[in-house]
Amino acid sequence: MRPLIVALLLGCLVLTAGPFVSMVSAADKFVPGTEDLPLMPGLIPVRNGGVVFDKPQGRIVEAAAKGKVSRNAVMKFYQASLPQLGWTPAGTTRFQREGEKLSLDFTGEDGNLTVAFTLEPQ
Repeated sequence: MRPLIVALLLGCLVLTAGPFVSMVSAADKFVPGTEDLPLMPGLIPVRNGGVVFDKPQGRIVEAAAKGKVSRNAVMKFYQASLPQLGWTPAGTTRFQREGEKLSLDFTGEDGNLTVAFTLEPQ
């Protein structure tokens, strides 16, 4: 009888841990070249689509990601998430934080969209 109880408890643990594991996985994804700029779910980094420079004035990061998302969904995601990380809006697709500015640029159409991220000193 005891092995049955252990098996049931382990099964319950696996079932309840699933959502937390996926939340951790999603939270670990950042725009390539950064460790503090989240990558929206549904966007996949473009291979060889980025450049990172560290200068005395600050870092410069150029990266791109694509996905079957809409421009509106991307903007809603970043308008909601970036202020929580200290970014303030500086235009429709621009943000600023502590001497840095971030620009989002879009190419393609909704459903086949590429987002270019440019992070540079102000």
